[in-house]
Amino acid sequence: MASEEKRAWIMVVVSVAGYGIYLAIILGRAGPTPLTEVSYVAPLLWSIGGACLASIVLFIVFSLASPADVGKKDQRDREIHRYGEYAGQSFLVAGAIAALVMAMAEWNHFWIANTLYLAFVLSAVLGSTLKIIAYRRGLPAW
Repeated sequence: MASEEKRAWIMVVVSVAGYGIYLAIILGRAGPTPLTEVSYVAPLLWSIGGACLASIVLFIVFSLASPADVGKKDQRDREIHRYGEYAGQSFLVAGAIAALVMAMAEWNHFWIANTLYLAFVLSAVLGSTLKIIAYRRGLPAW
């Protein structure tokens, strides 16, 4: 398995796990209280920071397990990376537009922040999933 494919797998797992933990904390705190009144900033920042740290540590661990693959990128790797990143950005753009509309409509900060966080997670998951598929089946023919 190529180093970049490992990185994509790590990104999918860490993104889903980090967001799942964040949701569990927020929904657990909510109980009978409305979601907009739940303290969400610290769990949001900790889940983002933890996911970043976890992905770095996991990539280092997997890189140490097979050091010969690290840093080797060919044209195929660069094309797959570009394909996944460009496709994943669609969720980021959609989330940013949704957050902009929410801000203009003066929605609660809770919803704006969570919309942006979800957009980042969906972007990472879609981009990484498409990279994994491209490594397994090849790039789509246009």
